[in-house]
Amino acid sequence: MTDTTPRRRRRDPEGHRQAILVAARAIFGEQGYAGTTIRAVAGRAGVTHGLVMRQFGSKEQLFLAAVPGHRDLDRVVAGDADGLPGRVARAYVERMEPDAAGDPLVALLRGAAANQEAAAALLAAMESNSVEAYATVLTGPDVPERVAMLGACLIGVTFARYIARTGPLAAMDPAALTAHLERALRHILFSD
Repeated sequence: MTDTTPRRRRRDPEGHRQAILVAARAIFGEQGYAGTTIRAVAGRAGVTHGLVMRQFGSKEQLFLAAVPGHRDLDRVVAGDADGLPGRVARAYVERMEPDAAGDPLVALLRGAAANQEAAAALLAAMESNSVEAYATVLTGPDVPERVAMLGACLIGVTFARYIARTGPLAAMDPAALTAHLERALRHILFSD
């Protein structure tokens, strides 16, 4: 005897969200930002395109939720302002050192020349998200400019160390990189 009772779909919003984020991180890392589609993420996560859009709203928002640095930004920023450069430097190096090649930020930078419009839109979304987080610790009218400069510094380090893999930044051990980065970020965030 065959069971002809229709199966009910299980509702598991948090499980679906996690599956989407895992799939997005993998595909962004493999295909780059421009080469990633919402349909591909949905297919790998085993959900519908519509569910991905309902959960995240856009490809940019999905990227921001999936990228480790932005996903953890509120946690890294939380604390006293004086310790902020050290927290940011440590979190960046700890995130990038184990698997920079698979990091979505590296994929984004590699693909930026091929799709400048997408890269510009994503950079604007990343900066907006970052300003919100950093404004909880930093004060002053120039917080957006300081956050943009901090982002440019991290993008430059990412390119030199993890993409071009040449020069002193690529040769540094992680502890030295963290120390140099902390000093640079302190200057960006707090100098007049």
